[in-house]
Amino acid sequence: TGDKRYDALAYEFTKLLSVSFSLTATFGAALTFMLIALYPKFTNYMMHVFSPTFLPYVLLFFFEAFFLYSYYYGWGKFGPKVHLFLGIMLNLVGTAIMFIANAWLTFMTTPSGISEHGALISTWEAVNNYTWMPINIHRIIANVAFGGSIAAAYAAYQFLKAKSAEEKAHYDWMGYIGNFVAIVGLLPLPFAGYYLASEIYAFSQTMGLTMMGGAFSWLFIIQAVLIGNLFLFANWYLWLGMGRVQGAERYRSYIKYLLIIITLCFAVWATPRSIIATTDEIQSMGGSSHPALGYMGVMSAKNTAVNILILTTYVSFLLYRRSSKVPTVSWAKIGNAAQFAIFAAAASIVLFLGVYGYFVEATVRIKLSIPQVASVLLAIILVTIIDVLLLRNAKSTKTEWGKINPVSQYLLIALAVTFTWTMGLMGYVRSGLRLHWHVYGVIRDTSPDAFTPTLGFATQVVSVTVLLFFALIGFVFWLAGLAGKKPHAEVADSEATVVEAS
Repeated sequence: TGDKRYDALAYEFTKLLSVSFSLTATFGAALTFMLIALYPKFTNYMMHVFSPTFLPYVLLFFFEAFFLYSYYYGWGKFGPKVHLFLGIMLNLVGTAIMFIANAWLTFMTTPSGISEHGALISTWEAVNNYTWMPINIHRIIANVAFGGSIAAAYAAYQFLKAKSAEEKAHYDWMGYIGNFVAIVGLLPLPFAGYYLASEIYAFSQTMGLTMMGGAFSWLFIIQAVLIGNLFLFANWYLWLGMGRVQGAERYRSYIKYLLIIITLCFAVWATPRSIIATTDEIQSMGGSSHPALGYMGVMSAKNTAVNILILTTYVSFLLYRRSSKVPTVSWAKIGNAAQFAIFAAAASIVLFLGVYGYFVEATVRIKLSIPQVASVLLAIILVTIIDVLLLRNAKSTKTEWGKINPVSQYLLIALAVTFTWTMGLMGYVRSGLRLHWHVYGVIRDTSPDAFTPTLGFATQVVSVTVLLFFALIGFVFWLAGLAGKKPHAEVADSEATVVEAS
């Protein structure tokens, strides 16, 4: 775009990377030593299966360090094309590192490329197991959303401590960009989760039932609440953001309707199929499922709710984007009508298939999620194309960056915390599915302390981990702030120079 603000944003956020990179490597080394010391047989087996991947992994870390420090310290010294190349390679190499590590962790859950007794047949098949590519896709999308939320949280932190109007304007804009990236990642994320879950079912129906209907089913209710909060916070931030845009008043009347839709979808999304109840309550209900609300706990209702949530969030973003622009094309009314018709058609398809799912068998019901997802994605793509053409050469109203309710900044921090919490809980589910196996069906955990943690214990561990993580994130933010300050001697010299000049 040629907008210099993006370069300033990138440079400021890149200051966080060197400390983060060092912390990541330190924790990775600590994990490796702990695995060798605490689980020597398991570690030896994994090294035997994946030894060909170790050299590329180490080399990629060297490349990662090279591209990271060249990108950061080469700012303003390399040409734009060279600098962009370094930044792109930093991302590609980092993604490749993640792909290799994903092969190790997914093999533990869905092993392949080995005999019935665990003997290695093919390293490539061990890498390319059932859940390797679904995890890769899920984590790429999740890291985009998570990275955007951390960038927005950093901007919120800086906004709340900023003194001048100029600083507030810069960090308000940076927070908006970070939140925009987070929403772009959040919208397709549930679909990637469904893909991962379907591959777990394909590998082992027993594992799939344990995940969705057994010991871990209540964790998905917690996950539903957290994901519902993500959508609520993201929409709330966009609605508050309209306060900085002149002319946004014409769209504020729609917010209450969007909030009603989000609340209803949130309620359906978080309703369990079976509830924890006393014996008397179960007898009065006629079973563990509520006679009316139980219908909201099945996948037909869940799929419908999350797809409507995604559509509603996109409408909120569209209203925010539209609030600062006035179309000038002659076909503006037709374009608006076409966008409304596309949204209405997509919502109708989602609702119809959701209701129809109650009248067909499970295998058909599962397949109905595909046209639901397809209709939502197609609607988003078509509406975006129309919107880009509609707002070409549009009149822009003034956006007063920095003039926003401070509550919005706490929402950005809450988004980052909720993303991290969700990642921790779902990471526990993915690992816990193995139950008493180190490598599912191959290496059993025979240690006397082996057990699947209870829901309460697991959530406590994950919550403490999230607190520790954000303590480290706060430390990284603090260090990055120090990097922007002058040493005391320089400050004293500059002050003396000002006095002499006066």
